[in-house]
Amino acid sequence: MKKLNQQIAAISAGMLAGLMAPGAAHGCACGCGVFEVGTSSMLPEGSGGMAFVEYDYQDQNRNWNGTSSAPAADNGDKKIETHFGTIGLQYMFNRSWGVEGEVPVWNRTFTTDLNFGNGTPNIAKRNWTGLGDIRLEGVYTGFSEDLSSGLTFGVKLPTGNFRHDPDVIDRDTQIGTGSTDLLLGAFHRDRFGSTHLNWFGQAELDLPFLKQGDYRPGIEGDLALGLYYDGLWLGRVKIAPIAQVIASWRGRDNGTDASPDDSGYQRVLLSPGLEFHLHPVKVYADVEIPVYQHVTGNQLIAPALFKLSVSYMF
Repeated sequence: MKKLNQQIAAISAGMLAGLMAPGAAHGCACGCGVFEVGTSSMLPEGSGGMAFVEYDYQDQNRNWNGTSSAPAADNGDKKIETHFGTIGLQYMFNRSWGVEGEVPVWNRTFTTDLNFGNGTPNIAKRNWTGLGDIRLEGVYTGFSEDLSSGLTFGVKLPTGNFRHDPDVIDRDTQIGTGSTDLLLGAFHRDRFGSTHLNWFGQAELDLPFLKQGDYRPGIEGDLALGLYYDGLWLGRVKIAPIAQVIASWRGRDNGTDASPDDSGYQRVLLSPGLEFHLHPVKVYADVEIPVYQHVTGNQLIAPALFKLSVSYMF
């Protein structure tokens, strides 16, 4: 019995040390909200509807600290690879008011060291698929006849699972955040004189205001500025090359289930893309490449983000 008590005490001490060790925090700079900006083809152009499907991908396989790469040994999380699938519908009732909804489904592979900071590594790998957090938004475009300016407002619902294998998967790595968020956005587009060169700007703010458990994700803001040229044709297909700058900011997570010392970031991405339009179908694709990143603590980042969307107007 004495020996058993000693073993229990040793295990308890080891667990306590693991929880208190400064280097044992996990961190990942997912920044999934960045996929909600920078898609000029998704801005409304008139009354009617548009159904779309979107696929996004990122592979967070590099550890980052501050503004530079850091040794992988400094982060217990080793790799987060995510396939994002989204089905959406946008409908403008008239030239002033509309609604939009998005239903995401994610597939995520997560690799982490369960014994990080406490000796011999214990690498665990998990793969799972699940419904993400549904987004419902209203759209107002009544500022001008051409719908060139608009506001968006709505909520992100806590429909995604945030309790999947919690002994391995941290709250900031779950598919669902468990929070209800207020979404506020704005957009504007315009043409340079009588040319085929256009510009657009889009911004969205994600403000979590209700939480589940003791975890609240950080506030996130995303801004995209872009140029596109719509004077190219290949037969009946209009081809528009696009160049964008995307900026993202996310505050630290907070709560006892969070890792505030390894969350929060600022980053700037350059994003070349192409849009193909054969009415009533649009196909849009881009790649988003970080050119500046500053993260708090140690976080996994992706060297590039990829987006593909197909929309049908009706």
